[in-house]
Amino acid sequence: MQFIVYILAYPLLWLISILPFRIFYWFSDFVYFIIYRIIGYRKKVVRENLALALPHLSAAERKEIEKKFYQHMCDMFLEMVKTMSISPEEMEKRFHVTNIELVQDYARKGKSVILVASHYASYEWLLTINPKLGFQGIAVYKRLANPYFDKLIRKIRSKYKTEMIETRQAIPTMAQNQRSGKLSMYGLASDQSPKLDRIFHSMKFMGVEVPVHTGAEMLAKKYDLSVISVQVRKVKRGYYEATFVPIADDPKEYKDFEITEKYLKGVEKQIYEAPEFYLWTHKRWKHRVK
Repeated sequence: MQFIVYILAYPLLWLISILPFRIFYWFSDFVYFIIYRIIGYRKKVVRENLALALPHLSAAERKEIEKKFYQHMCDMFLEMVKTMSISPEEMEKRFHVTNIELVQDYARKGKSVILVASHYASYEWLLTINPKLGFQGIAVYKRLANPYFDKLIRKIRSKYKTEMIETRQAIPTMAQNQRSGKLSMYGLASDQSPKLDRIFHSMKFMGVEVPVHTGAEMLAKKYDLSVISVQVRKVKRGYYEATFVPIADDPKEYKDFEITEKYLKGVEKQIYEAPEFYLWTHKRWKHRVK
């Protein structure tokens, strides 16, 4: 059944990917109408999250953010599909990095790094910067239940030679690369809710006490990896700008969880500035301290 679903969906995804951008975003508007107006995908979760994180705003203001979020979410998902056929030249115009030299300096120094990313703006197109890094980009991801779509997602995300590894492969990969001296940048999305058996620290995020992911910080200290974050800004529809932010050059000098909190404060600041570009469909506050 999973294979049949994949076989039926793949031609449609390919056709969507080759649409001219003007028509492509018209199609995204249509998808938004279906997802938001008719299906109401996770609308209850989004509203609960917005009310928790942005209680200082009126109901009308949160409703406006809600609509903009769904429009952006549809754009972002389809932009991932667009990666299947977009040319490197077009991608270069649409996803710009302001300070790629910061990462390249680490490569020149012979220092591997951990990149802590968030589900904000265009985290999918972030994977296209790998050829500019100066060393190998490795993205840690959660495997999809459908093996055929998992293979497709890996293929899309690996188009620019980013290496995709599952969460369980992170430690063995880092250990092997450290032994062999292979320089790498490991990308981890670290802003969502951890599993209950992996909670080591809680902090206030968007004014709510919640458990937070600490894996990136622990791995950085274990394997002596510098930590940087990335802040992606949506310039306009279909155009993004990314900026790297140094977090910790020598993570062992920091107190436990200080790196994690520093990173999440930066994410929080971005969300407050333009909340419509955060991924509100995840149950980020489900394990909040009440």
